Amino acid sequence: MLLLCSNVFMTFAWYGHLKNLSTSPWYVAALISWAIALFEYLLQVPANRIGNAQAGLSVSQLKIMQEVITLTIFVPFAVLYLKEPFKLDYLWAAVCLMGAVYFIFRGG
Repeated sequence: MLLLCSNVFMTFAWYGHLKNLSTSPWYVAALISWAIALFEYLLQVPANRIGNAQAGLSVSQLKIMQEVITLTIFVPFAVLYLKEPFKLDYLWAAVCLMGAVYFIFRGG
């Protein structure tokens, strides 16, 4: 849950300025994005620590989980918030990530 929430903040920090601050100077967008990203880190760091120490996930497993969550959050954000068209490339990216999940979690 922490990873999901941190990713929402990350997506807004990295891409929200493209819609909301497109006429502002880049440094204003960077400062606002940095302030939003602080909340991401406040969730991401404990999520990774809990995942590693308590759930026993490896760093590789945590990273692949993060990438899957990123795509899960980013696609609706891009389509619904930024009004970008849905592309089949999102589906192919998800298929590739499913392969990554298989290889990282297969225990071999």
